[in-house]
Parts: sequence; C-alpha cells; structure tokens
Amino acid sequence: MDGLLAAKENGKRQWMYPLVRKGRFYKWRSWLSYFYLIFFFAGPFLRINGQPLLLLNVIDRQFVLLGQVFWPQDIFLFMLASLVFLVCVVIFTIAFGRIFCGWICPQTIFMEMVFRKIEIWIEGDANKRKKLDAGAWTREKIIKKTAKHALFVFVSFLIANTFLAYIIGSESLVKIIVEPVAAHWVGFISIWVFTIVFYLIYSQVRELVCTLICPYGRLQSVLIDEHTLVVAYDDVRGEPRGKLSRNADPFNLKGDCVDCSLCVAVCPTGIDIRKGTQIECINCTACIDACDQVMDKIGKPRNLIGYFSENMIRLKEKPSFTGRMMGYTAVITVLVAVLGYFIFSRSDMDITVMRSAGMLYQQQPGGYISNIYNAEIINKTNQDKVIRIGADDPAVKISYIQAPGPVAKGGSAKTVFFVMLPASKVHAAKTTIKLNLLLGGKVVQSVKTNFIAPTND
Repeated sequence: MDGLLAAKENGKRQWMYPLVRKGRFYKWRSWLSYFYLIFFFAGPFLRINGQPLLLLNVIDRQFVLLGQVFWPQDIFLFMLASLVFLVCVVIFTIAFGRIFCGWICPQTIFMEMVFRKIEIWIEGDANKRKKLDAGAWTREKIIKKTAKHALFVFVSFLIANTFLAYIIGSESLVKIIVEPVAAHWVGFISIWVFTIVFYLIYSQVRELVCTLICPYGRLQSVLIDEHTLVVAYDDVRGEPRGKLSRNADPFNLKGDCVDCSLCVAVCPTGIDIRKGTQIECINCTACIDACDQVMDKIGKPRNLIGYFSENMIRLKEKPSFTGRMMGYTAVITVLVAVLGYFIFSRSDMDITVMRSAGMLYQQQPGGYISNIYNAEIINKTNQDKVIRIGADDPAVKISYIQAPGPVAKGGSAKTVFFVMLPASKVHAAKTTIKLNLLLGGKVVQSVKTNFIAPTND
C-alpha cells in the first residue's frame, strides 16, 4: 500500500518523480506504445468495406466493429461479447496479474510514453523536475511550465478529437472542424470538455487513476493466486539485503539486493516492490529494468526482480497451466465459438412473420384461399433498403394491405399482407409455406409459416 500512503502523506499528496531507466522491457513497451498510438489516432479514418474500423455511436445507437454494423437489434450479440470479454479479463488476470495495466492500458501508455516524455524533454529528469517544482517562480520556471502545459493541452485536444471520432464518426468530426461553430455547438463543447478531462487526468490526477480510481487493481487482488505470474521481488535470493561492501562476506550472509532503492525510484505509482505484491503495482516492469542494470554492474545474475509466481519463488516451480486456467480457457473457447457463429451467420436483413391472431382463412375469387399475416422487417445495414416479400412456390400470391416501403438503415418496418394459395394446392388443414425476403430480386432471408385452410378431402 506504499503508493496509497505516498498519496496521503501528511494529509497532502506526495507528487511522483519516477526515474526512467531504458532497459529491455522499456524498449519493448515503447515499440508497443508506438503501434498503439498509430492505431489509436488512425483508427477512426480506416475503412473496411466502406465502414469504419471501429465506431461506438451511442447517440445514434450504431456500433461498427471491423466493418460490421451492429444495431440495438443485435443486443444479444453485445451481451454475449461482453460476457466473453469479462471471462477473458478474469483468466488473463489469473494467469498474468495486472500486466494489462502496464503494457496496454491507454492511461499508462499516454501517461508514461507521451506526457511523461514531454515533461522530461522540457523540465529534465526526475531530480531536475523535483528541484524545479520546489523552487521559486523564476523566469525559467514560468517558461518551462507554460511550454509543458501548453503541449499537454494540445495533446489532450488531439486525444479528445480522436476519442470523439470513435463516437460520432470521422465524417461528423470533420464537419465540426471545417464548418462554422454555430452549426455544431454540441460537438464543439464536447471536444473541449473531453480536452479538459484528459488534460486534468494526465497533468494532475496521473497515477491516482491506477492506485485509487481504477477498479481493476481491486479485482486483481481477488483473482491472483500462488500460480499467477506478476512482477515480483525474489526475496529468497535477495534477502537479507545490504549495501555493497568492499570487504568480502566470508559467510555469505547477505542476499543479492544491495538496497539501492532504485526499484522504488523508478516506480510510477511509488511502491516498494520488495514488500510483496500490492494492488498499486501496474506491472510496468520499470523496476525490472532498473534492478537488472544494478545486477549487471555488480556482477550478479539478472531477474532479482522479474516475472514470478509465488510458487516459483518459494518452491522453485516452473510456470504452469493450472486446472482453473484450463477451466476458464474451455469456457472462453465455447463462448468465442458461439459468438463467432452468431456473428458470421448474422444476416443484414431480418424478418419475423406471424399469422394475424384470431383470423381464419378467407375464400377469395378465382379459387384462392387467403390468410392474413403481420411481418416486421429489420434493416441491420448502414443504408436504406427497399424490399418485398415473395413466396417460394410460384403458385402462391402476395397481396399487401400495408406495404413495408423503404426500410431505414438500422430501422424496422411493419407490413400486413394476404398470402393466397390456390384451393387445389390445399391438402391439409395446415400447410407449411416458405416466404422469402427479397432485395433487388435476391433472396436475403427465408422463413416458414403455417397456412390455415379447409381441406378438399
């Protein structure tokens, strides 16, 4: 709980000044963050079959994922996908702890790989930043603080625009930018509200998002066990710690930890990893890089701090795929298979046909028997569609009482119609007929329904 205590020391928040040590994990995280940032800012403008790569338009209740358009009618798929996501979070946390927070979470990537680098570029390393904050407001301090926060606002503005594009679409965002403000007051205000929120998060709130606000850290403490791989200190090898001495230790009483506290100095949440697993640890691996560099200098093996489970440290076990992990993996496999089936079997148009309740058959001129049906047609595409209903049997006629008309994108239309069957075709009280939903002469969906009529027997 060191990060929490640091945040409340003497009733005041203790500001974090983490050192940066560019080891192997820092380089891997940097490359991952570059890929993530490129994908994040380019995402709203990428298209698959004319549709955005990702769109979460809550306002118009339209969602697009990898070019597939989903509407409120697909709520079942949304619930199933949410269930798959939650189970994946659980099994991932059981296996690897809070590694998501340190490597993939947008909060960490933007804080450590964007805003922190801007801060270092303008104000200097941790010691210089701490000295600058503690010093008087000189001309140099005013210039540096103004430049830093101006860049913070600018980057927050870019993030806000991109974030809004994921909600309203890139086309709508471009209109807000190029057209008069008076025509898009709501969009203009939204951009600046998001800008202020992001600016405050990355300039003021910072690590408190991870240590106090985010619920994922609390979830981690419930899910991890002795088999979970987390960033951990090997106290069996490191203790008892002690400062490096020029005199040889004939009894080899000291562990490998030289108590340099560099692992604490580089931690962005201010914890001491040597005190065990803590919910404030975001598994960013900064302490691993720092400790490895110290071990290299003193000629000791690396990985005094590394990815370990409790059993790997205590019992010298190798990482294992436990029964609980197997169970969750099996559940995920089944859920993903079911979700994939429903997504790939999902049609762009959907029709539900029901006979009008309480209505019997009718005798029609020309030797036809008719039934009245109600149908609801749902358009799941991003374009208006003009459809019609036809029968699989050419002898069957369709006569509309209420024509469906054009079906709006993401909308639905209701229709009422007669299905007329020649009396000579009727051989039972109930006859199964097949109706087709036609779009431009092409059958997009077929349904079967019962036709009620008197028999000729």
